[in-house]
Amino acid sequence: MRTILTLIALLCLTPGRSQPNIDPYHYASVKKMTVSRGAVVTAHPLASEAGLWILKKGGNAFDAAIATQLALAVVYPQAGNLGGGGFLVATLSNGKNLTIDYREKAPAKGYRDMYLDSAGNVIAGLSLQGHLASGVPGTVAGLVAAHKYARLPFATLVEPAILLARGHALTADEAVNLNNMHKNLILNNTRVPVFVRKEMWKAGDTLAQTDLARTLERIRDMGWNGFYEGETARLIVEEMQRGKGLITLEDLKNYQAVERPAMVFPYKGYDIVTMPLPSSGAVLLPQMMNMVRNRELGRKGHNSPEAAQLMVEAERRAYADRAQYLGDPDFVKVPVKTLTSQAYADARMSDYRPGLAGSSKVTGHGQVPESEETTHLSIVDRWGNAVAVTTTLNDSYGSATVVGGAGFLLNNEMDDFSVKPGVPNLYGALGGEANAIAPGKRMLSSMTPTIVLKNKKPYIVVGTPGGTTITTSVFQSLVNILEFNLSADDAVNKPKFHHQWMPDVILVERDFPQATQDALKKMGYTVRTRGRIGRTELILINGGKIEAVADQRGGDSVSGY
Repeated sequence: MRTILTLIALLCLTPGRSQPNIDPYHYASVKKMTVSRGAVVTAHPLASEAGLWILKKGGNAFDAAIATQLALAVVYPQAGNLGGGGFLVATLSNGKNLTIDYREKAPAKGYRDMYLDSAGNVIAGLSLQGHLASGVPGTVAGLVAAHKYARLPFATLVEPAILLARGHALTADEAVNLNNMHKNLILNNTRVPVFVRKEMWKAGDTLAQTDLARTLERIRDMGWNGFYEGETARLIVEEMQRGKGLITLEDLKNYQAVERPAMVFPYKGYDIVTMPLPSSGAVLLPQMMNMVRNRELGRKGHNSPEAAQLMVEAERRAYADRAQYLGDPDFVKVPVKTLTSQAYADARMSDYRPGLAGSSKVTGHGQVPESEETTHLSIVDRWGNAVAVTTTLNDSYGSATVVGGAGFLLNNEMDDFSVKPGVPNLYGALGGEANAIAPGKRMLSSMTPTIVLKNKKPYIVVGTPGGTTITTSVFQSLVNILEFNLSADDAVNKPKFHHQWMPDVILVERDFPQATQDALKKMGYTVRTRGRIGRTELILINGGKIEAVADQRGGDSVSGY
């Protein structure tokens, strides 16, 4: 039966177009491999295979990044998307660093207190589920903007996603996730989406998304216009009108991705390239790296009490500054130069006391003399291009709202604004006026796609999902290699921890060393175990070898050749 469905899916593609050599019904996760020409690491085996197919056709890392993001929108709907947004960080073979910002924006009708009641209190759930929770999607605009650096026709890059949308087999985890979302999907939709059916989903079931396939065909044939104008735009606006959302045709027509200068900072002979604001990682990552730079972190031992305490106190101080200062740089002045300076990092750590727990009630933001569901992919190609992309709907399955007739989920990124300054968002992060809602403003993000350069060439390509844990996970992945000399596999899969200023708690994965937990508690810290932290996708390039590692925490997978 599956063979017949595969043939039908192939026949549905436009005659004369190149047919992807991907089997949507027989696949498995591959957790690591070492190759010499190119590698792709994503959250789903079929998306990784889509990227590999593009690389083997002569596409570069940008081609593969576009194809994998589109494939993830089909096979990984809880985070892969057309109705969300993301960040791309890249280093070209000619040495150029660049980033593309396709973060969602507040609709023109959005306003500062739109989620508050008449008494000024936050209305529970309003920024999290349903039509009003969605910002203007940026993903398709970002893919089109990235295509200027690609080699293959845009239409070719969409073909794997179209094939997969015609039908693919669900994994056990995907079936469980869809079943868990059943109630929310019914509550938040004006048309019954394909993800909802009477019987429970199970592993191996075919998920066929014909509406989404038609949307992808419009994007294939018309690019940006195939999403932000015409039929797809009409369907989005009609969905907003049925559900009393705010996104209008003008919001869609006015959306553009923005190419921004990369945030580049040195660290002990390496150059670290990451996303600028509105990624909070633009400030948090250099801050935390600077705070540990001169404190012999590597000698303390990986996940030792001494190393963990130092890193926790760096995280505490960085996240306190996040809450006070960070927002969309197109709307607010952010003192990035000061916040990311070594002098500022040294001053922030001046009250650090080894062996004694800090306190978030005592440690607030610094004084500046100036006014968790996401997905990541890492790709390198045979020419030396490297691309790191993190893309999101915000919460798992975003707003749980599917655009009727178009087949894709909309984000709930409006919750990443400070819905009310001083009130925590979905991930417990506090924000201030700098991240308040305003029409056309991009909400602050934790997404931190990152590339480390060694002798000006790509050395590490890394990123992860995980809400506010994203930047601390990237931070830990980097020091795991650069300070503790761990292997790529261990850098990804050894247990991680997280602190974000408020709440004043160290969160650790369940397999985090008990001796270190006990030592931290004796210092005065509150330590709590939690489920997995992030799903890191990492590529390490050394001596002509490309080592690709997919996180053991999920169904992530590598492909390469």
